[in-house]
Amino acid sequence: MLLTLSSAGIEALISPLGAELVRLRDEAGRDLLWNGDPAFWTGRSPLLFPIVGRLKNDRTVINGLEYNLKQHGFARTSPFDIVEVGPDSCQLMLRSSPLTLEQYPFDFELNVTYRADGLKLVIEAAALNVGKRAMPVSFGFHPAFRWPLPYGGTREAHEIRFERAETQPLPRLIDGLLGPVARRTPVKDRLLSLHDDLFADGALIFDQLESRTVDYGVPGRRSITVSFPNMPHLGIWTKPGAGFVCIEPWQGYASPTGFDGELVHKPGIVLIGPGDRRRFSMDIKLTP
Repeated sequence: MLLTLSSAGIEALISPLGAELVRLRDEAGRDLLWNGDPAFWTGRSPLLFPIVGRLKNDRTVINGLEYNLKQHGFARTSPFDIVEVGPDSCQLMLRSSPLTLEQYPFDFELNVTYRADGLKLVIEAAALNVGKRAMPVSFGFHPAFRWPLPYGGTREAHEIRFERAETQPLPRLIDGLLGPVARRTPVKDRLLSLHDDLFADGALIFDQLESRTVDYGVPGRRSITVSFPNMPHLGIWTKPGAGFVCIEPWQGYASPTGFDGELVHKPGIVLIGPGDRRRFSMDIKLTP
């Protein structure tokens, strides 16, 4: 069963599996989100928890013990409970279970809320530590937008415009991990021109991000603005030749190639104390 939310400007469909946004349409019914074609990638907008990216050998150390934890964590493949649903909003929740404790030995609640508001979809997640010790967490959004968008212009004409200048180098990926050698930023004058060669080695990872808003589309045509005020990192990714580009606000990112220590020390991790919660949010807004 999919949950349908709508406003005057957009319609969103949410799956309880992974609390994933699986469809986003404008007021004319035009699709803005990738369709999950398995020839390229079956995802559409998965939620990444309790890690973002890959761990070395898909293993982590917590209090001296080793655990298997796959890339991007388990939330994206876990069934969420439906807490509340209305015409323009819904809330879903994932609780720790024997299955999650085998991979990540912390008691938690992950609440995810979607709200359609005019031309904007607001997505908020709150990770609550219901255990008795500090809980190390990363969280990420992973929406895949149509490339090209249904507003005209060639695929090659699409670009991402950053709110601020992004001058810092980006880490190069080696088997999904952050390698020791950086690459020059491909962002020029706050502008990233999209083409497949950018992603020959995998995602672009902005681990020293200045912007908290980006705009995606073709100059002079309708576009999508993605805002993420409390997310300090960003991934941009596609598979060359695919009809999507992912714009991914993150708290955290993949492990460096040389890191195999305690999860609490992994770069990008935040700690949530007992009884505390950490909120993560993003907005997807369609320009008028």
